[in-house]
Amino acid sequence: MEGELFELELYGGGIERRYRKMRPEVEAMPWGTIDTSGIPEAELIAGRRAWTGAAFQEHRTGIACAATLRALIECRAPVDLIGLASRFPLDEMVHVELCARMAMELGGGTEIIHDPDVMVLDAKEGTPPLLRAAELVVRFFCVGEALSIPLLRGTWHAARHPLPRAVLGRIVRDEAAHGTFGFAFLDWAVPRLSEADLAHLARHARLAIDAISAQWEDIRKRPPRGENAGDALAWMESGAYLALARKSMDEKVLAPLRERGIDPMAVTT
Repeated sequence: MEGELFELELYGGGIERRYRKMRPEVEAMPWGTIDTSGIPEAELIAGRRAWTGAAFQEHRTGIACAATLRALIECRAPVDLIGLASRFPLDEMVHVELCARMAMELGGGTEIIHDPDVMVLDAKEGTPPLLRAAELVVRFFCVGEALSIPLLRGTWHAARHPLPRAVLGRIVRDEAAHGTFGFAFLDWAVPRLSEADLAHLARHARLAIDAISAQWEDIRKRPPRGENAGDALAWMESGAYLALARKSMDEKVLAPLRERGIDPMAVTT
């Protein structure tokens, strides 16, 4: 496969010190406390792969947040909404580091080859600024982030080892603002949108939902994992995860979208 290897680095020196000052909680995590000796090798590799994949997904979400932030500024969204959204890319970079360091705690990251030009789906060129911003907000926040919060919280509650529990807890606290942001934006934007615009948003929400549903099918096929001392891998059992995912999709995504005149399940893609 053509593409680039997903690798991360820190610039170091004064730049890193300023970054640490902005988010000191990263270094405060109980790094170096996981004993991997009781974890079967196959599950350890799966854990490394999962945390590396999580770092990659958080990196993608950082791009999504940055793209949305630009669209918010271009459509002249309320200044306080833009100000709130301006912290989201930083949150995501912190999450990238946390997940990458978790992979290192388990023995190192695994290989991901990606195309940096197609990390996220942007709005179609020529889409009016307000509709463009609304489309990105719906896909990235009203679907993606709103759904991720209860799933992350469930995984956090399932984690028993202090390190992954601290990492997931930090991510959950940050993501809480991300999940509510999208619907706050829609409360401002929907009165300014036409019925055709709302149908456009429903179609794009459905695209995001269908992509997530395909991921659930992959999870459903996975074999059950064993019980590991301290639960250092911080995984939820697949059945519990999928049950929570379906419930969260109905309550945290579909219901609030429908309340705002956007019904993804009433359209075809």
